[in-house]
Amino acid sequence: MGEVLELAERAWAGDLTESQVHPGRALVGFEAFSDSLGFMSAFSNVAVLRTEEGLVFLDTSSHFHASRLFASVREWSPQRVHTAVYTHGHVDHVFGLGPFEAEAREAGQPLPHVIAHENCPARFDRYVLTNGYNAVINQRQFDFPKPVFPREYRQPDQTVGASHAFEVGGVRVELYHDKGETDDGLWCWIPEQRAIYTGDLFIWASPNCGNPQKAQRYPREWAVALRRMADLEAELLLPGHGPPIVGGERVRQALEESASLLEIITEQTLKLMNEGARLDDVIHAVSFPEALLARPYLRPSYDDPRFIVRNLWRLYGGWYDGNPARLNPAPDADLAGVVATLSGGVAALVTAAERAANDERLDLACQLAEWAVQADPASRDAHGIRAAVYKQRVSIETSLMAQGIYGAAARESDSEN
Repeated sequence: MGEVLELAERAWAGDLTESQVHPGRALVGFEAFSDSLGFMSAFSNVAVLRTEEGLVFLDTSSHFHASRLFASVREWSPQRVHTAVYTHGHVDHVFGLGPFEAEAREAGQPLPHVIAHENCPARFDRYVLTNGYNAVINQRQFDFPKPVFPREYRQPDQTVGASHAFEVGGVRVELYHDKGETDDGLWCWIPEQRAIYTGDLFIWASPNCGNPQKAQRYPREWAVALRRMADLEAELLLPGHGPPIVGGERVRQALEESASLLEIITEQTLKLMNEGARLDDVIHAVSFPEALLARPYLRPSYDDPRFIVRNLWRLYGGWYDGNPARLNPAPDADLAGVVATLSGGVAALVTAAERAANDERLDLACQLAEWAVQADPASRDAHGIRAAVYKQRVSIETSLMAQGIYGAAARESDSEN
């Protein structure tokens, strides 16, 4: 057993202390599970099938690990990459082919044939359109030193719809489309291996289905996809992030419990929406299955299940939250100024934020600190409490999403203080 499968056993036992869904914290290593199946563990993984006609990649990883992927695969096989599948167009899954294509050009060989869902090219177009926004998100989410996001993309050679099957060198791969983290998602079934490659429909964390800075996610459809996978009775699950899951019983449990988590949140949210509740009521009324969130593969280490409620609201209810005052609201700074005046000034807001933080009401403390800074952007005291409150918030949050946003806010105020 190599380090990838050792990690898989540790992960299943709940021994992992580091998130597997952060560029700097993932195990980077290649392991051959058989003569015909290899697996590259990285921030975003790659499954490699060896066939008589060449290699088949399921995902291609990111530019972070492209050179390591190339070196590892070349130690295992000299064959050219015949076909590559993008399970979706997220940039951490579609930037690993560069060294292989350079090699193919130099050798006068055909380039890999890239397959993706028919929605993938439109995703790339949107990324170009919103390049600056996505760069800022990346900096905030992963604490990069500067905004970074690519502008050019390796387009697929072939796009597919609801399902598609292909064979390379006698090895059959079946592709199925389901919405989940994205609207261009594909997952892969390799019948002869009894293996599923899930893409980001399984990531060793609570599903990334509420991400507050990204485009729409699809919790209900995601659960359907997970149950479709479970029905195949696979013996091996190869995820988009994190280690494999080995053994039919484990695979079924992980898929079905992931589906159950999404179904429970979706059912409660839709019930409240159908009863006419405001978003504020829904956010604070939905309860979360703690037993499921305690599973090592469902811990809220990347996204936060509470954010899924907001994503469901956006999907089914639009952006109006039920509060008429926020339909065409006053500017935040104007509201903050009125609140500061009514409370006795910015100093009173700072004191109130400190008191709320001491009482462990960080939700209130954050809002009070925001009002203080918005009412007087030059106040060192206001920035001081804002930085302190958000640092405290970072220390208690489990999700990378929340930590990134709160951490960025703290750094903003530190730079002003």
